[in-house]
Amino acid sequence: MRDYQSDNRGKLIDWLKIDSWIDSGLYSALTAFRDWWGAYSSFFGRFEVKGFWRACNELACEGLTLGVGGLLVVLTFALPAFEIAQGKINLSDEFSVTFLDRYGNEIGKRGLLRDDSVPLEEIPDHMIKATLATEDRRFFDHFGIDVMGTMRAMAENARADTVVQGGSSLTQQLAKNMFLSPERALSRKIKEAFIAIYLENHYTKPEILKLYFDRAYLGGGSYGVEAAAQYYFGKSIRNVTLAESAMLAGMFKAPTRYAPHVNLAASRARANEVLSNMVEAGYLSEGQVYGARLNPARVVERGDSNTPDYFLDWAFEEVQRIMAGRPNRIVVARTTVDLGLQKAADKAVEGTLAQYGRSRHFNAGALVSMETSGAVRAMVGGKDYGSSQFNRAAHAYRQPGSSFKPYVYLSAIQHLGYTPDRRVVDGYVSCGRWSPKNYSGGFRGAMTMRTALAKSINTVAVKLSLEVDRGTVLADLERMGIKHLKKTCSLALGDNGMTPLEHVGGFAVFAAGGMSVRPYAIEEISTIPGQLLYNHDRDGQKPKRIFDLKAVEQLNSMLQTVVDAGTGRRAQLDYTNAAGKTGTSSSYRDAWFMGFTGQYVTGVWYGNDNFSPMGRVTGGSFPAQTWKEFMDAAYDSDNIATAPGVTPHPRQIAARQRLADVMAQNTTADLPVPPPVDTSKDMPKATRSIMGNIATLLQNAPAVKPRKAERHSRATPPASGGSPANLASADDGMVRRESNSNQDAGLAARTASTGRQ
Repeated sequence: MRDYQSDNRGKLIDWLKIDSWIDSGLYSALTAFRDWWGAYSSFFGRFEVKGFWRACNELACEGLTLGVGGLLVVLTFALPAFEIAQGKINLSDEFSVTFLDRYGNEIGKRGLLRDDSVPLEEIPDHMIKATLATEDRRFFDHFGIDVMGTMRAMAENARADTVVQGGSSLTQQLAKNMFLSPERALSRKIKEAFIAIYLENHYTKPEILKLYFDRAYLGGGSYGVEAAAQYYFGKSIRNVTLAESAMLAGMFKAPTRYAPHVNLAASRARANEVLSNMVEAGYLSEGQVYGARLNPARVVERGDSNTPDYFLDWAFEEVQRIMAGRPNRIVVARTTVDLGLQKAADKAVEGTLAQYGRSRHFNAGALVSMETSGAVRAMVGGKDYGSSQFNRAAHAYRQPGSSFKPYVYLSAIQHLGYTPDRRVVDGYVSCGRWSPKNYSGGFRGAMTMRTALAKSINTVAVKLSLEVDRGTVLADLERMGIKHLKKTCSLALGDNGMTPLEHVGGFAVFAAGGMSVRPYAIEEISTIPGQLLYNHDRDGQKPKRIFDLKAVEQLNSMLQTVVDAGTGRRAQLDYTNAAGKTGTSSSYRDAWFMGFTGQYVTGVWYGNDNFSPMGRVTGGSFPAQTWKEFMDAAYDSDNIATAPGVTPHPRQIAARQRLADVMAQNTTADLPVPPPVDTSKDMPKATRSIMGNIATLLQNAPAVKPRKAERHSRATPPASGGSPANLASADDGMVRRESNSNQDAGLAARTASTGRQ
């Protein structure tokens, strides 16, 4: 029995031994770790700091940690920046475009101008010194980013509590001009810094300076110092004087603000500042600049030099899109812009910003006006192109607010068969956990769709979007060319961002009776010798029907009610009926008015670039007033087409009746019926005035009597056997017919040129 038990124990696992081994092993490991930790602590204890130095050490460690993290974040912008620079570093594929207005007059240039190839060695020394003294005195010392200059600018700006100095080096400015958009954003500044470093490592300092001189915008549609010298002084940059160099160098900062044709006093004051900079930098002495101060630069008289810069920037983008993949790079483009309408648009927006912007806390605005065909006639992308080239009209995505509601109403009419007289209820509605509220608060109960749109009732718009389905609304918008919006509960209230340009393009579909409309800036593109490369009528997208005419007419009749008796009453015109819609985003961050007649579709937006709230500015206030001011300036007669679904204005009805009565009284078998007026290609106001004056002179001119010699010769019987009596009768009839024709022409011209006095 004992032997059995002894043999059996030898075959079993000795758990006690294993437990003892584990315990001893853990104890030994713990003891070894304690010994190691004690030795480690004793070693580093020799380096322990206390008090002030310990605080500095902790701050340095934390700073290093944050710096590494920040570097990782910044590097995420570095790779895209380098890709941008590498993709465009070869400037041989850049476009050079000369732009004409709709009538064929040259209005500006964009792109790399091939006539700016004056070697750096031939640019006067005082031009180079004036630029470096004003823009970047440490240009030859920094690596692309002037750290000391940036710190100095930050200190000066903090002291003045506003931006008084720029911290960008000349290389950074070149990086922005060549590769980046002018948008004010942190991401752009980071990319700008990395591209500047990239340029410094791929170009020499003289090459960078030469590129800067060739690519900088200097106002008047001029890019580069050579083009600017030719434009302002009528001479090559090789021959400019010290005073002229100072004036040119002063325009790098804000070309529009300091352009001599825009503000000569400000331009000369800025030139004096540049001369002082040259003295301060040690490039010249006060005595050397004294003569330039006494004899400031004289510019070539060019009349009104305002150029539609925001429009030209967008048109340049259109040219690049159209000509992509084609070998032609030096072209001439005839655009759709009308400088008369552009001037009226600039005046309307700038006047509103100057008069009300400070008191009501808004400093940015945009306006787009196009014909119902999509031809953009005017574009305002901001209040000052010189201080900000960011085109808010084409690239700023802002919430349209209630001006978005017509898209929802049209979907309900188109797909559900709703009518303007359909009864809807202004009451509680929810989408998930969200429920909308009306601007005035509370609910008004049952009303028609026409009243709901005129009063801009939020709950009704949300109900309609849910009934027709928000996906259907988005699909309709995609058919109109607006494809980036998202499906949200508050879609009907305009919570998605839209640019003024695409918003006006959407309303143009309403004005065109449901036909597709794509905003465009280019009519023709040709080579310098005149070879036609592109024609919009031939090569552009053809309009097609995307909504039923009856549905659009019903919507337009409701939009007319918005202007006649709703939130858009301040946009009423005295000579034609208009249709439109107001819009205000949450916290008064955006204010819109979108409106149209049978010819022009115009949208106005006001807000702030930093999305800060305005002082209770709504779409029915300043945007509607600006819209009316522009439209009043745009029209010089009552002969305006009426949009589908919009009733003619009483003045237009009366004028058309008078014209019909005149035509009925003066119509003869020999006079052809004049064709209908094509308002889309109306002649400018100045031309109309001249033609009216000519017609008046013809009407008041005395009748021309035949000379005696002519009468004697006509008394001789002709070889054909005609009698003198017959000839006299024919001549008298011809004279009478000419007189009647002159009267009819003069009467028709006076009728066409009758303005709203």
